[in-house]
Amino acid sequence: MVRALALRTALPVAGVLVLLALWWAVAASRLWPPVFVPSPGAVWHQLIATSTVHDGQRGYAGHLLHEHLAASLRRILLGSLYGITGGVALGLLIGLVPTVRALLSPLVTFVRTLPPLAYFSLLIIWFGIDELPKTTLLLIAALPPVAVATAEAVRGVHADYLNAARSLGARGWQIPLRIVLPSALPEVMTGVRVAVGVAYTTVVAAETVNGVPGIGGMIRDAQRYNQTDLVVLGLLVIGVSGLLIDAALQLAERRLAPWRGRT
Repeated sequence: MVRALALRTALPVAGVLVLLALWWAVAASRLWPPVFVPSPGAVWHQLIATSTVHDGQRGYAGHLLHEHLAASLRRILLGSLYGITGGVALGLLIGLVPTVRALLSPLVTFVRTLPPLAYFSLLIIWFGIDELPKTTLLLIAALPPVAVATAEAVRGVHADYLNAARSLGARGWQIPLRIVLPSALPEVMTGVRVAVGVAYTTVVAAETVNGVPGIGGMIRDAQRYNQTDLVVLGLLVIGVSGLLIDAALQLAERRLAPWRGRT
């Protein structure tokens, strides 16, 4: 047991070390200029510079790195929460009511296929350049995966569960809330993980306009000045924090739906 746990821990660490070694080797070989492939040392320097106050400069654009990350996480959290709540409610309706399914399923599919930048400009025209268009963009990005996963899970609930609940006196909204939703919960949690991932990948697009403080805004600003090392740092921060959030969601899934894969 201990040996298996150690092996599961060692393999990801070994993979990261191999990638770092390859990155260092490519950067050291100077096959491409540092503006294209910055060295790990340059990215580390940017990590220190953006996390501290130096030469009268506070982090990047007046905000420390963790403040940029916190601003992006706040936007992702709000957009994901709104999108997940709306997606679960919409998925229940689509899965349970055939008329609603016929009306709204094409619309959900249509929105799901749109790239975020395609409608972000419209959101800016409608809502301005403050926080509302950013949160709305992340909401729209997060809602369809949850709605689709919930609808499919609801339609897959066995009829025997519903008949048993009705025979025991369940009526009205007791059936979808106490029978259907718990039965569909494992698939819903998968949709939630996908939705948060989509919101995370959309945050750079959401912060293209007035996105500082924010990791996406920092990346966009650095790109304008060819600060590749800062761009790479921002991508690494997004990736690592995304891994931690996904691990937390997997833990929540195991706690909320411990029967997944057992029945």
